[in-house]
Amino acid sequence: MASFDLVLRGAEVIDGTGAPRRRADLGVRDGRIAALGAIGRGEGAREIDLDGRVLAPGFVDIHTHFDAQIFWDPALTPASLHGVTSVAGGNCGFTIAPLTPEAGPYLMRMLARVEGMPLEALETGVPWNWRSFDEYLDRIEGRLGINAGFLVGHSTLRRVVMGDAATEREAMPAEIDSMARLLHESLAAGGLGFSSSLAPTHNDAEGRPVPSRHASRDELVRLASCLRDHEGTSLEFIPTVGMFDDSTIELMIDMALGAERPLNWNVLGISATSRRTMDNQLMASDRAAARGARILALALPQQMTMRLNLESGFIFDALPGFAEIIALPLAERCRRLGDPAVRADLDRRGNSPEAGLFRIFANWGGFRIAEAFSESTLPWRGHTVAEVAESRGISALDAFFDLAIADGLRTSFIPPLPGDDDETWRLRAEMWQDPRVVVGASDAGAHLDMIDTFAATTSLLGPAVRERELLPLETAVRLITDIPARLYGLRQRGRIECGWHADLVAFDPATVGPGPVHTRRDLPQGAARLYAEANGIAHVFVNGVETVRGRELTGDLPGRVLRSGRDTGPSGC
Repeated sequence: MASFDLVLRGAEVIDGTGAPRRRADLGVRDGRIAALGAIGRGEGAREIDLDGRVLAPGFVDIHTHFDAQIFWDPALTPASLHGVTSVAGGNCGFTIAPLTPEAGPYLMRMLARVEGMPLEALETGVPWNWRSFDEYLDRIEGRLGINAGFLVGHSTLRRVVMGDAATEREAMPAEIDSMARLLHESLAAGGLGFSSSLAPTHNDAEGRPVPSRHASRDELVRLASCLRDHEGTSLEFIPTVGMFDDSTIELMIDMALGAERPLNWNVLGISATSRRTMDNQLMASDRAAARGARILALALPQQMTMRLNLESGFIFDALPGFAEIIALPLAERCRRLGDPAVRADLDRRGNSPEAGLFRIFANWGGFRIAEAFSESTLPWRGHTVAEVAESRGISALDAFFDLAIADGLRTSFIPPLPGDDDETWRLRAEMWQDPRVVVGASDAGAHLDMIDTFAATTSLLGPAVRERELLPLETAVRLITDIPARLYGLRQRGRIECGWHADLVAFDPATVGPGPVHTRRDLPQGAARLYAEANGIAHVFVNGVETVRGRELTGDLPGRVLRSGRDTGPSGC
């Protein structure tokens, strides 16, 4: 009789601690790592020769939005194809539990707007038939390809408790009490923690600030403080965009102190041209430490690129004057955007101090056309709007809006963002290893037509480590395994260690990286999303079961719902 359910032979083991790799075999029994070293032939019921490939802990992504996608894609692709074996969802205050029948329609429209999830997919692909957080977790237990836990979202709590008033005013004391009770119930059921957002980019389907943006300081601190009563819970927050003022920093510190938990915030933009802003934002961590609190910035392991369109309007709606237009029905929106006076006003306000940091998105000629959909726009794919304007003898402003209207506002534009210079890449490597920073801002599951950061893990291992040689592979693996796992207190996950869960990824360090980004129409009702396979990933195992073989899913669903207290402990455990 075989000693192990699975034996992986001849691996270069990188255990996630940062220690040097070593050659070893690994044996799995009952979903856990049972042996590490030399294992005799024939001792495994199944044996795989890894031929010197790297064997690492499965990657951990603590900032995702897979809450709804689970229902139509339990494998949580494409993240799972890129070696991710454990995720935390429910970030930014946006969750689909707890729930009431009255809140459901608002929440799905809000998610469609603020997180870029197609409304038709949310309407038909999610049952929306639970009430409590416990019921939601029960719905997805046993149907997961990877391990997944979920924070409890502030905007959702507000909408469930306050109804329409959630987007109109601050909460009354009794309403805050009701939100706190509901949060306690959800955390006791296994919610991973509490998330919220004050980001100016977060507006609902009607163009109004999402519910959490109406919260008072007292409400935020009170709800964060609920975490101290629940073991293994975490705190995630988006404070603002750009520079932090004293009140923002003090709010974050008080939330962390009240929760008695580290607070991780999204997202640190790393660029050689924004060092002053970075230093200001990271000062929050230093001031927190001086008061006995811990604040950590989430950072991407790659250059931030995005594809924007005027159909969803995300990011554009942060420019002055856009939000009210984006909230209009499509036909009326096109009519308004075709008006020269409206265009001139948007241009003037978008390029004024009123726009703040978002002025970079009013550089109409600098946009590159990523995807186009009509006979008149398709030839311009890959060109800049400035090139279109020059060819047609019109202004860049008019060329931008003409292209979008011709495509029914679906044209996908890539903005001219900084960050691909050598100095910025060097700075990224420095920041990734800063104790005030955690790698993990992928947003996987959100902004499906806009960003490709679902490939954050392979982007770190390929472009950053192999191609640019910014840091050792052992260090990079630790950044996306042990460090985020310890922050969220994942019990016995994030390292290769005997007795720990057999969440594993085998890859070829000479070829690992993200594949080309393309559009797939595989969501409910044929809705589209950006997608990329992974290169160099040979095998992925979740709880000892192979879930990915090369670029293909095996179809097995061995993932576990990660419930606080049961599957998580104190930060650092």
